Amino acid sequence: MLCATVGGRSQKWCRLVWTLCATVGRQSQRWWGLVWTLCATVVVGARSGAGWSGCCVPPFRCGAREGADWVKKLPKHLREAQISTERTHLIADPVKKPRQRYVQKDGKCNVHHGNVQETYRYLSDLFTTLVDLRWRLSLFIFTLVYVVNWLFFGLLWYIIALIRGDLWHSDEDGWTPCVENLNSFVSAFLFSIETETTIGYGYRVITEKCPEGIILLLIQAILGSIVNAMMVGCMFVKISQPKNRAETLMFSHKAVISVRDNKLCLMFRVGDLRNSHIVEASIRAKLIRSQQTKEGEFIPLNQTDINIGFDTGDDRLFLVSPLIISHEINEKSPFWELSQAQMDKEEFEIVVILEGMVEATGMTCQARSSYLDKEVLWGYRFTPVLSLEKGFYEVDYNSFHDIYKTNTPSCSAKELAATLREGQLLPTLSLQMSEPPKPYALDPLSTLNPFTKDVDKEEEGEREETNGSAAALQDQP
Repeated sequence: MLCATVGGRSQKWCRLVWTLCATVGRQSQRWWGLVWTLCATVVVGARSGAGWSGCCVPPFRCGAREGADWVKKLPKHLREAQISTERTHLIADPVKKPRQRYVQKDGKCNVHHGNVQETYRYLSDLFTTLVDLRWRLSLFIFTLVYVVNWLFFGLLWYIIALIRGDLWHSDEDGWTPCVENLNSFVSAFLFSIETETTIGYGYRVITEKCPEGIILLLIQAILGSIVNAMMVGCMFVKISQPKNRAETLMFSHKAVISVRDNKLCLMFRVGDLRNSHIVEASIRAKLIRSQQTKEGEFIPLNQTDINIGFDTGDDRLFLVSPLIISHEINEKSPFWELSQAQMDKEEFEIVVILEGMVEATGMTCQARSSYLDKEVLWGYRFTPVLSLEKGFYEVDYNSFHDIYKTNTPSCSAKELAATLREGQLLPTLSLQMSEPPKPYALDPLSTLNPFTKDVDKEEEGEREETNGSAAALQDQP
């Protein structure tokens, strides 16, 4: 009767109880008995409670025959409302599942190599295998190799002393042992460490009366040098790997699509936080999406090049300050026929790769990032981050990822180019769109002309030049 008491005070609580009953009833038939008992209690309370009549609607499809009976007992307007709500739930559009990333935002490839049968191939390139290991495994192997090497040669020194009888006759007068003061396995292990690391305490020393000891000393010295070179080399390469330099290379969180020089362009921003620059920096982009060929073959991760200036040399960057990388959507672009509405329905991923040489070491560095379809925003531009101070340019990295809305038509680049070829003047150009744009596609004050300049973002000189050009075009017969 608690539900009836609450419902008498507030009808919102009553509807909340019925929603909970319907949801739990759909999810689990095992709980239906308990749920239906609760629902019946609420209805009884509703009939007896003052001012609560007609505020609750029992679930239409709770999975039992009694549910249909309860619906029949309801008033006509409540029964129609319940059926309408249930039908709306059944015909709702399915939620679009997020696309699985091929490359993470930090540049890590989201690919796992499983069922590798020929694992011996990793041993053929042992040095690279050791360098690619994680730090905890590298340190563990580094320590393990040295300890095993010392134990192995310590055991050999102990065996020599054992065969020669130095362990029992070392205290006798006139007895010359192979290694002086070596009388146990612990002392042999310590002598192995002193020999390989050239510590040279001077307490344990080999004598000239032991040729087998001299040969073993030479072997340990040579193998010890090889082990030192390999282990120290692995650690040095691992520490100085250029991929750590990529941590200071930044990519914008979002990519945007807007108009540049009367053409739709896909843009994103890159920047370098360090004062030491990336030499011979270059950038390229790949479009990753599924494709089905004319023969019916399905390619789940088809890669297509996105031209970001390869023909003109714009892909070669002088990355001193943040740069906006632009891809012109033309006839060769995979986005040529996609409007804003069609772009929202597409599933794709754009992988961007920035390469260059580290100025300090000369090693090649590569930084990667990616943009999913939901991270490409139509009708936006990047906020400027460069300002002129007294004698230098200052970069504000607080605004590196900031964007703002701009005037952009929601039609495809192909439709936009066709409209421009018809000879229509820019000030009178109307939007050509197949579907209504999203609310953020156009600025509310500039729906008549998608190519008007952003007053708060452009220089005064550029505005005057644009207005003069437009006036000249309008004066032509």
